[in-house]
Amino acid sequence: MMRTVFYIVSAVALVVIGLVSFAWPPILWALVIVVPLILIGIYDILWAGHNVLHNYPVIGHLRYALEFISPEIHQYFIESNEDGKPYNRLQRHLVYARAQAAVDTQPFGTQRDLMDVGFIRASHSLAPKEVPDSEARIVVGGTECKKPYSASRLNISAMSFGALSPTAIHALNAGARRGNFAHNTGEGGLSPYHLAGGGDIIFQIGTGYFGCRTPEGKFDEDKFVGIANNEVVRMIEIKLSQGAKPAHGGVLPAAKVDEEISRIRGVPMGQDVISPPAHTTFSTPEGLLQWVARLRELSGGKPIGFKLCIGRRHEFMGIVKAMLETGILPDFITVDGAEGGTGAAPFEFTDRLGVPINEGLSFVQSCLVGASLRDELRLIASGKVVTGFNMVEKISLGADMCNVARPMLFALGCIQAVRCNTNTCPTGIATQDRRRAKAVDIRSRQKRVANFHNATIESFLDLVGAMGLTSPAQLSPDLIYQRVADETERAYDEIYPLLEPGELLGKKINPAYADHWARASAQAF
Repeated sequence: MMRTVFYIVSAVALVVIGLVSFAWPPILWALVIVVPLILIGIYDILWAGHNVLHNYPVIGHLRYALEFISPEIHQYFIESNEDGKPYNRLQRHLVYARAQAAVDTQPFGTQRDLMDVGFIRASHSLAPKEVPDSEARIVVGGTECKKPYSASRLNISAMSFGALSPTAIHALNAGARRGNFAHNTGEGGLSPYHLAGGGDIIFQIGTGYFGCRTPEGKFDEDKFVGIANNEVVRMIEIKLSQGAKPAHGGVLPAAKVDEEISRIRGVPMGQDVISPPAHTTFSTPEGLLQWVARLRELSGGKPIGFKLCIGRRHEFMGIVKAMLETGILPDFITVDGAEGGTGAAPFEFTDRLGVPINEGLSFVQSCLVGASLRDELRLIASGKVVTGFNMVEKISLGADMCNVARPMLFALGCIQAVRCNTNTCPTGIATQDRRRAKAVDIRSRQKRVANFHNATIESFLDLVGAMGLTSPAQLSPDLIYQRVADETERAYDEIYPLLEPGELLGKKINPAYADHWARASAQAF
């Protein structure tokens, strides 16, 4: 019916315009509008690939136009302060305020329903303490580490050049130098932009070995030595998996692989760069730890650790058994949560794989305590850290320090447009379009990155003191409470119970861990 009406109206319009134009020539200008619409309508009816356009020519385009801008309409006009995902408006605005050194206080009381299921709070003390600024840092490096690193409790999480623009990487690194904290390179290799700001670097090695690989994609020790012995490279992190896409290799489309990325990553130009899902340098927990020892030797004794998202629990326990059997320990372990972000990931991997950060972190903490290894290394929590309270929560569950990624992007000017995988980031942050990337002003944005870090650390230490403690090391899960479904609260030590020190080494093991421990092997994942 709609098509018939369209044909009739179009025919009548052309006839009327044609007749009237003889009497009044200016009507010819109407043809500039009418004729293109008629041609679009004919195309929609005969060849359009959308069912809606076939049945509703011309006017159907309005639907797709509105659909195209619907994320912006929702974010700007419909979304409430707490609705936004993965970060809500309150969280984003707090980062913006702290990054700009603006007012970050809240008037008129909390906007949250404190009785909501899932609400989390900490227990304050009637005898608050003052926490010294020195507690904002912690030394990373075990007994075999010759060059321990005094790290900030809060650092920039792994984000690669390629996923982020050159200006974004440069601004982050310069911000790290201004704020005296570290910048993780991500698995994409060490670029000139990571070095441009002079900030401390955590060099990450992924399954593609970018920056230290042979032409065949294997690990190249000589290239690694050249990177690891750079003075600003303070720590080395082996990426086993990440929360946003665990057990899945990264993909950089051929269109993004220009001459510069080709050189930095050590890959051919004009071809998709596909990282394998697993490492080829090792295939067992023992092999992983032997490689940790080898990297420590090649780097001259710098801290070596690995990053993972917990999945099959006995596999991590296999690494714990390998630590016990080989006597080789990493200097740190980074635990990523399934809530973690990335530039691009398959839908199912992002939504359905991996253990959330709190559960994964407490499990790793418990395993290390149960094996009497916890005091020998550092734990880093990576995932959903925005505020000082988030740091308190993660450190209460066992972390020594935290990594943060997306909030650092907010500090750069990210608006959560969620176009990271399209190369059309409107803020110039998650793109390789050099014209768009110019929007990131390095001089001003590095200050905002440092401001956000410093304000978050300050709020973290203030909270620790308000809880009656003098050091973050005194934080424990019994001080954090979560509202549960029966309108009561449960402390984190009830929700995430820990093993007793050395419990895994005895015969009586908590049933929740016993089966996983029995299945764990140092010789196989």
